[in-house]
Amino acid sequence: MSLAELDLNLSQEHMTNIFGQFDSYIKKIERSFHVSIVVREDHLRIIGEPYAIDKASNVINQLAELSKKGNEITEQQVNYAISLVIASEKVTIADIDSDIICHTINGKPVKPKTLGQKEYINHIRNNMIVFGVGPAGTGKTYLAMAMAITAFKNEEVGRIILTRPAIEAGEKLGFLPGDMQSKVDPYLRPLYDALYQIMGADSFQRNMEKGLIEVAPLAYMRGRTLDNSFIILDEAQNTTPAQMKMFLTRIGFGSKCVITGDLTQKDLAADTRSGLEVALRVLNNIDGIGISNLTSKDVVRHPLVMEIVKAYEEYESKAKNKSASQKKGNR
Repeated sequence: MSLAELDLNLSQEHMTNIFGQFDSYIKKIERSFHVSIVVREDHLRIIGEPYAIDKASNVINQLAELSKKGNEITEQQVNYAISLVIASEKVTIADIDSDIICHTINGKPVKPKTLGQKEYINHIRNNMIVFGVGPAGTGKTYLAMAMAITAFKNEEVGRIILTRPAIEAGEKLGFLPGDMQSKVDPYLRPLYDALYQIMGADSFQRNMEKGLIEVAPLAYMRGRTLDNSFIILDEAQNTTPAQMKMFLTRIGFGSKCVITGDLTQKDLAADTRSGLEVALRVLNNIDGIGISNLTSKDVVRHPLVMEIVKAYEEYESKAKNKSASQKKGNR
């Protein structure tokens, strides 16, 4: 097939943003679609087979749209725009980027960055209880926190309640110095960090003192009814079935609840079933409950984290298949 050419007009400002440091982003697009991209004065020229030019120009146009909105293009956005085009998705990365939840204390917009994250946010908007399940780096807790703070500021709920099971991850709590609160604070630290970043330390402290924001271990939820609250249960893979049932039956009128967890990172004893795993099976057909299954495609940390998550997923899948084959052969 003969090669074709296509010229795209872009300003120098957007061109610099899209190319990335040392032209790393544009080189990634060239490798992904087997095209050549060269600068010709005030435009880009894409050279390659027609179908490849179409896909490469689609990615560049999506990134240009982001740049025109004032975004600094990141490697994660380039990778995701390429994956959307390869998968022939109709939605663009600019469509996803337009859904702003709130702004951090420094004015940075908090918004979904992948289709999976956008679906997760929509589930939270439209359901009373939402399960966000997926690997580290997919924004499960951070996006839930942003939605909670937004609901609180808009007076849709009267308080925010954040909780985690305080379970040991290979280290004994009893050997840590201090009282009970000092021992469990490290387990709740990721929740504090997100609150500080979005709400600001001063606002968080004032609302904490008024009892409008509560951060506590899961055990403290027993015997309570939580009305008019936005409740987040983090690290839910470390709950037992009894703990999960106890928690879910605390939810009262006017409340919204988000439960997050990663089933591949359980710290429970080997013979203990995860309450999150059981809940997903028991509750998957109930109206008003949304379930978002995030994957390695939704990881928005450093691109290397995505590769690590994918490598572990492949390794664990092979190990599971090997174990199943061995059991079948022993019958």
